[in-house]
Parts: sequence; C-alpha cells; structure tokens
Amino acid sequence: MRILSTACIFAVLATAPTLANDTMSTLGAGGLVFVQTDDVKMLSEDLYVSPEQVRVKYEFRNEGTEDTDALVAFPMPDITGDGDFMVAIPTEDPENIFGFETLVNGEPVSAELHQYVFATNIDYTQNLTDLGLPLTPYGDATVKAINALDEATKRELLHRALVIPMEFDQGQGMQTEYWPVWTLRSTYSWEAHFPVGETVTVEHQYKPSVGGTVAVTFLSPPYEGYDPAVEYKRKYCTDDSFINTVKKTLPNPDEPYGAPFTEGWVSYIWSTGANWAGPVGKFHLTIDKVLPQNLVSFCWDGEVKKTGPTPFEVGAQDRWTPSNRGPAVTLLNRQ
Repeated sequence: MRILSTACIFAVLATAPTLANDTMSTLGAGGLVFVQTDDVKMLSEDLYVSPEQVRVKYEFRNEGTEDTDALVAFPMPDITGDGDFMVAIPTEDPENIFGFETLVNGEPVSAELHQYVFATNIDYTQNLTDLGLPLTPYGDATVKAINALDEATKRELLHRALVIPMEFDQGQGMQTEYWPVWTLRSTYSWEAHFPVGETVTVEHQYKPSVGGTVAVTFLSPPYEGYDPAVEYKRKYCTDDSFINTVKKTLPNPDEPYGAPFTEGWVSYIWSTGANWAGPVGKFHLTIDKVLPQNLVSFCWDGEVKKTGPTPFEVGAQDRWTPSNRGPAVTLLNRQ
C-alpha cells in the first residue's frame, strides 16, 4: 500500500492561537480496491488531488481468454467517535460523507453501501439498528437519539463501551449526556465486467477530508520527544527553501506560530497497483494548489512540471508496482 500525503495551509491568522484543542484530524481515503486478477492489466491511472476534490481515472484491458467479472470496492476510512469529536467530515450525508461518485465507460454505477459498527472488536451493527440509532458515531442526531433512550438501555451501551458519559453545566447544574465512541466501518461495492480484448474506463471522484490546525506547527521547537520539523520533512519532504519562505512571513522570528497560515491535511491511500497483471502501464499525477500564491513541495524522484498557475504534474511509465513508494506533497495555501 502506498500513501500520498498532502499538507495544506489555508486561512490567514489574526492572532496566534492556542493549539492543544484546535486540531482537526483527516480521514484518509483513496482509490478503488479490486479483487486480484491475473488477466486484467491496468493500462493507466490518472490521479488529481486538491483540497477540494480527488479524481481518479483508470483504464483496464482484459488480456486473458475469457471475460472477467471482478468485485470492486471503495473502502471508506474508519470513523471512531469520542467525547471531543474533531474529525473533518467532508459532507453532511451520513451514507456518503465523501460525496463519492463512480462512472464505468462514462455511465454512473449504482454501488451498494456496507456499514458495520464495532466496539472492542465486537460487531454491534444489529444492536444499534434495533434501537433505531444512527450508525454514524458523531453529530447531534446521534447524540439526541442515544439520550432519548431509557436509562437501562443507556447503561447497557456504556457497559459495552459504545458510549461514554459527558458531564457539563449549562446554567442549570451538572448534567450528563452519553456520546457515541463506537467505530463505523463503511465500504461501497459493485461488480465490474471486463470483456476480453476491450479497454474499460473506470472513473471516480469525491470530496476529501481536510483536517488541520489553526496555526503553522512545523516551525515550533521539539517537545516531548516529538520534532515537528523532522516529522514534516520525513512525511512531506519540506526542504530548506520551503521552510525559509514560511519563516520570512513571521512578524517575530521568536514566535513560530505567528506565520499568516493555518495547516490543512489531505491523505490519499494507494492500493490499486497490487491487484493487476504487472505494474501500472502509465501513471499521471496532478497536484493542484488552488491559489497561485500558495507553496508546494514534492517527494518525487523524477521531473515535476508546473503546467499552469496552480497545477503541478508528474508521471511514470511501467514503474508502479506494490513495492513502490508513492509521492508525497506539501501545499501551503495563503489567503
């Protein structure tokens, strides 16, 4: 599995904020997952990634002697609730939080959604369904539905580690609500048909989960055994030029959180290359930094081309196999 990581810096800051409670984590989605087949070759993969949209276009050819039907899946990242849910949810649709769409040879595909609820590695999907609870472990609707249950049922959910008590005072004394902490696992699936000798085009797109912080953190000094500069260089290949450009925006060099940016992260998980006959024939990647004044840094061992005010493009031929490491990208978006 290969991971393409994208860090994005968005809004201008008026003041330097407190970071501890102002971090929004990202949900790492990726490409389609196909059942292993030795006859179908992936001719090409064209991937577009921005903080606003992810698009992927694949071309396949069945080089075997018989038509092939394959199960295709789009696994969504696990979502786990907690008492201070700080995860970026791209849309408000609980059954399609990424706004996921797929086309095969230009025609829309009707995918089946599979959703399961787990706590302590036990499947409680049917239990929550029987209680009429939403399966999403976040949001006002889920919290209200839990707290509308009778006390005995809420205690049973607590006993099974599906909820936790949250105490608060809204001016009427201490109150207790129960919040979901289960894990939701979701996958879309459908059957794909690959006729012998024919090229099949599969396209899908979705809105990525963009997490982040309310300030630039990679300029801060090491703390508690963690060095932000080292971690960002390892994960996003931030170089000296990139770092120095950001440092120049600091009103006070001694205040590392004072840069006029916030951070945002998008993660793309690669898994398609391992399931086909040979390596991917042709790979093309576009990273769009959205605004011309933004900065971008690549982890890539080949040529990077700037093809417009905001997009950068890279490519590879017959090199994408399961052992290859995908590119990593850092974006700094200034408004």
